[in-house]
Formats: sequence, C-alpha cells, structure tokens
Amino acid sequence: MLGSILSNLLLVLGCCFVAGGLHEQESSFNSTVASTMSSLLAVSSASLIIPATLYAALRTSESETNKNILMLSHGTAIILLILYVLFLYFQLKSHHQLFDDVESQPEDDESGKILSPVAAGIALVLVTVLVAVCAEYLVDSIDSIVETAHISKTFIGLILIPIVGNAAEHVTAVVVAYKGKMDLAIGVAVGSSLQIALFVTPALVILGWIMHEPMSLHFQSFETVVLFMSVLVVNYLIQDGKSNYLEGAMCLGT
Repeated sequence: MLGSILSNLLLVLGCCFVAGGLHEQESSFNSTVASTMSSLLAVSSASLIIPATLYAALRTSESETNKNILMLSHGTAIILLILYVLFLYFQLKSHHQLFDDVESQPEDDESGKILSPVAAGIALVLVTVLVAVCAEYLVDSIDSIVETAHISKTFIGLILIPIVGNAAEHVTAVVVAYKGKMDLAIGVAVGSSLQIALFVTPALVILGWIMHEPMSLHFQSFETVVLFMSVLVVNYLIQDGKSNYLEGAMCLGT
C-alpha cells in the first residue's frame, strides 16, 4: 500500500511534471483541487504517524502495546473511510463545479469508442478475476524470489510490485501530461494515492478486524517517515497550481 502511494506521488507525478515541461515551459492546473487532495493525503499520513508514535511512547508489555495500537487503528480506519465518503460527495455533488474542467476536457480524435455500462461491467469483472489469479501466483512466488535473487521483501513490496502493478496507469498519466492535460494527470497520480490512503488501507484494517486478523496502521518508522516527507514535498510543489520540469526532477529525486 505504501509503495503504491509513493510510486504515484513521486515517480508518476514527477514523470508527469517532466513530460509537461517538455511540451510547455510551464503547465497550469486547478490548484484548489490539487491542494484538497494533497491535504487529505497529509491527514492520511498523519494517521500512520500517530500509531508509530504511540508504539514508541508506550512503556507497557508488547502484547498490551499491540492491543492498544490495534484499537487505535480500528477507530482511525473508520474515520478515514468517512473522510473518503465525504470526499466523494465533495467531488461528485457539493463542489462538482471545481472538477468540471477535468471532466470536460476534449477527447482526442484517436480515442476509442466509449463502452456501454453493461460491456464495461463485464470487462471489469473479467479483468478483476484475471488480476486476482495473477496476484495469487505473484504472492506465492515472492519467497522463492527472495531466496534466489537475494532481494528483501521490503524492496519487492515497496518498489517492484507497485511499479509493475500500476504500469498502465503510469503510462496513461504521463501521456496525458505530455498532451497538456495536467489536471487529468494529477487526478490520476494524486487521486490514486488518495484512494489507497483513504480507502484501500483502512478497508484492509476493517477487513482484518472482521476476520479477527490483527491488521493495524502501525508501519515501520522508516516507511512512515518516507511517506510523510513525500507528502510534504508534493504539497509544496503543487500548492501554486503550476509545474515545470524542475519540479518533476525534484519529485523523482525524492
């Protein structure tokens, strides 16, 4: 989950800024929408920092500490899911006019035909089944890859799987950024990170709660700090509503 957020925020967004900078000297986008999404990312990163801080502050036994962190994670996950629902209402209903520029961008002449709802639903179900099968084989092969290639599980989960798993999404974001549709590119990059941080991660915590599996929001301190610093850098870069290739290089450098 953290790897997907980092790859979207740093790699994809950085490539989008660089691609847009190659086409135009300075690209503009809706700063209100971008700052709203980045602010929600800051809230979600804080939800990961607090459990790590609690773990360092508590002086109780290991089992009691894990129990307290699990309780905190369950409450935090519920709050994050509520925030995600509010964001959807904000985007689709109450403040949808802010997102009209992104949705009303003209389609390219070479764009394919739009699928009907039924065809799109069938395609979605088929692709989901295929992805689930591939994911099963992927997870089963991780241990053998670690033994033979001498690569840590952290590197595979934080770097390799997110990049490979989101490759099509990455290419799409960079292509639309090169064509000058920076609002759409940021929506893909930052929006995907936001979906993982506010929906997928807390949903996994709730699912573990239902299945009586101890899944919490307590990540390693190193990973939590990296995520927070990445969100901080991105917040600074997009707050003015403009981008260039140098800002893209900053994302990639981070």
